Amino acid sequence: MNNINAKVAWLVILLMAMVSSPYASENVSEWIMFRGTPDLRGFTSATIPEKPELIWKFTTGGAVKSSAAIINNTVYIGSGDGFVYAIDLQSGQKKWSFKTDGAVESSPLVLDGIVYIGSDDGFLYAIESVGGSLKWKYQTGGKIAGAPNWTASGNTKFVIIGSYDNNLHCVDAKTGKTNWVFDTGNYINGAASVYNGMAIFGGCDGILHFVDIKTGKENKKIEAGAYIACSVAVYKNFAFFGNMEDSFLCVDIGKGVIAWKYTDRRFPYYSSPAVSNSKVVVGGRDKRVHCLNISDGKPVWTFTTKAKVDSSPVIAGDKVIVGSDDGRVYILSFQTGKELWSYDTGNPVSSSAAIIDQKFVIGSEDGTIYCFGKK
Repeated sequence: MNNINAKVAWLVILLMAMVSSPYASENVSEWIMFRGTPDLRGFTSATIPEKPELIWKFTTGGAVKSSAAIINNTVYIGSGDGFVYAIDLQSGQKKWSFKTDGAVESSPLVLDGIVYIGSDDGFLYAIESVGGSLKWKYQTGGKIAGAPNWTASGNTKFVIIGSYDNNLHCVDAKTGKTNWVFDTGNYINGAASVYNGMAIFGGCDGILHFVDIKTGKENKKIEAGAYIACSVAVYKNFAFFGNMEDSFLCVDIGKGVIAWKYTDRRFPYYSSPAVSNSKVVVGGRDKRVHCLNISDGKPVWTFTTKAKVDSSPVIAGDKVIVGSDDGRVYILSFQTGKELWSYDTGNPVSSSAAIIDQKFVIGSEDGTIYCFGKK
């Protein structure tokens, strides 16, 4: 993209930013899925205190890599102990738990009273959000590490999930019956973004795929240069993601080309990005959080932690919430990258924050789920 075309394109984007995203919600009392919305932007207008208090913590029997969903004053989250938990948001007390036959690294999607979540046992589970009884389960051929996403066609809703069986699966949300399966030839670790009738995702084949959700056929694909372990965020016809070599990329979806590439040090990106209308924030295995200009990928600021950052940051108003393998949860200034607050869990934090107004929930590999905010 030359300089003149880039300026014109991004002027259009900034003007379009005045119009709400098709997934944007003014309801800041819920966070129904990984990254908040089907475009996986990791962005919310909810506000959190600059120096939040620990409201409660809930201990599980395994490392918590899953990221929470919050709806109807209930927190839903998985654990390495194989359970899916429903926890009262106000008290931190368990409402119910559901046992799978593998670790639950996947993050839940809560839709129409059903909790959809994957497990390392290879099943996608549909669990009643009240009571925790099994509605159905759908078997893939490998473990499910990424989160489910969803879309609708008329009155029918579909759940989309990637698996280590190399396939992206689309199933009927009500029945669990398969709609289509798309084979990539290698593992799919992250979640697929849903945008403009397409499932957009990468995998260990090193390709960014664009699959038509109605047909399950591929519209286009772009070589990413290395494995893609993260989930892809989409905003205003551009896709943002890092690869497992050393690059963070922005792809023009309409043109099917790489708009810009950010390469700093030779460290991979496992973290999924958060995207505002002006900046992109992502964690790196170089122990840093990177903030980039959305129009050209130029660095705005970096923040250094003491270990790799696999946690996916979330932008909440003028703050960024992110975990690090140094055991800390950080709140950073979105404008400057300055540390405003941190909390030491004592073990790596690869989970990502689920945020509602004045509160956020995040897991740690110490086996604990933490709720912070205003008491």
